[in-house]
Amino acid sequence: MAVPNRELAAERAAHRIQRRIMRLPEVKAATGFGRTKIYELMKEGRFPKARRIACSNASGWDSLEVEAWINEQLDGEA
Repeated sequence: MAVPNRELAAERAAHRIQRRIMRLPEVKAATGFGRTKIYELMKEGRFPKARRIACSNASGWDSLEVEAWINEQLDGEA
């Protein structure tokens, strides 16, 4: 589930998180999931979508979206 831009901006300001592009190894380390599970969740709309990086064949994830997703998972366990 995507988090609205307003909420991402508020979280960024509150935690002073620097926005960056996360590549797959970093996303795997942050979530504890493997490549297959990450792409499966993306396909189901339950994980932030990877985006193409301009002028390359590479893709990556918005760090704020991934961090927000992780926070949602942790908050859901309480």
